[in-house]
Amino acid sequence: MQYAHITGWGKSVPTATLTNDDLATFMETTDEWIKTRTGISKRNISHVNTSEMASVAAKHALAAAGIDGSELDLIILATASPDTLIPNIASTVQANIGATCGAFDINAACSGFLYGVGLASSMIKSGQNKKILIIGAERLSFYLDWSRRETAVLFGDGAGAIVLEASDTPGGILGYELNNDPEGRDILQSNFGTQMDRFDTDSLDFYIHINGQDVFKRAIHGMGNLSHTVLEKCGMAIDDVDFVIPHQANERIIDTLVSRMKIPKEKAFVNIADYGNTSAATIPIAICDALSQGKIVAGQTILSCAFGAGLTSAAMLLKWGERTTPINVSDAALPACDKTALQLIKPAVDYFLSKSDTAK
Repeated sequence: MQYAHITGWGKSVPTATLTNDDLATFMETTDEWIKTRTGISKRNISHVNTSEMASVAAKHALAAAGIDGSELDLIILATASPDTLIPNIASTVQANIGATCGAFDINAACSGFLYGVGLASSMIKSGQNKKILIIGAERLSFYLDWSRRETAVLFGDGAGAIVLEASDTPGGILGYELNNDPEGRDILQSNFGTQMDRFDTDSLDFYIHINGQDVFKRAIHGMGNLSHTVLEKCGMAIDDVDFVIPHQANERIIDTLVSRMKIPKEKAFVNIADYGNTSAATIPIAICDALSQGKIVAGQTILSCAFGAGLTSAAMLLKWGERTTPINVSDAALPACDKTALQLIKPAVDYFLSKSDTAK
């Protein structure tokens, strides 16, 4: 039997940082208001397309695994904010890293990365593939109406990636569970898509809409249930979990989730303060940060869970391998940005604030 192990990891985060104090220059909010409700201090705003962030993260992951893009059997890119719908942006990444394999995008919103890891691990365990690149990449600032505080303070841009490889050594991805709650599909959404009237200029006013209270309740329920299910199917208990890497949507959600699951808070990795919610990118970015901080060690049993629009949810259990340092290091980087985050978002801020004033 083949086991699917994480052998490479990498991230790509734009250099332009939008702080809570920056947001307070054009909306009614404060650093304290945002921190106490979300745990977020800042987020990054991209000056490049989603595929470019994804490509840089992919190059770092490949280097960490010590392999070349030409060795890949498959690329799965999780995103809700691609550069283009046709073609998929996995093909753009494929071209940028020199891969010659299957490549496709998936959209399971914030759960997308774990959906991709689950699919990839099954492909490896079946013997279909040996080396698979999974990427979570988002440019969610594209979807924000900056006059709407309930969403404008939450989201950021970034990308993360891992390489899964087949191995005879037991461990790696032990199990995963995927689910969707269609009754909640309208409480977190954007109207971008073919339902838009492309001849009506008002249709361009698409933005992320969220019902925060409903999302909070359903997120904890979805992630908690799937986490218990995957543990049960793997024959493990909560006490067997050494480390938890949850989706970084809101620190309050994370705190409530681990409390209800009776997991010590110190076992849960939280980095939302520095990035905000980067949707499908939050978990791979967190994996990179946890490794660089020495919080992931050889042989750990790690639980990861997520939820997103749909409402999707996912949970994964894995046994980390022996290596926690990269084999090689890539010098891949995003092009330099000559603007501040406030300057990058100014056209959108001006547009939506003027629309808001007109509506009043």
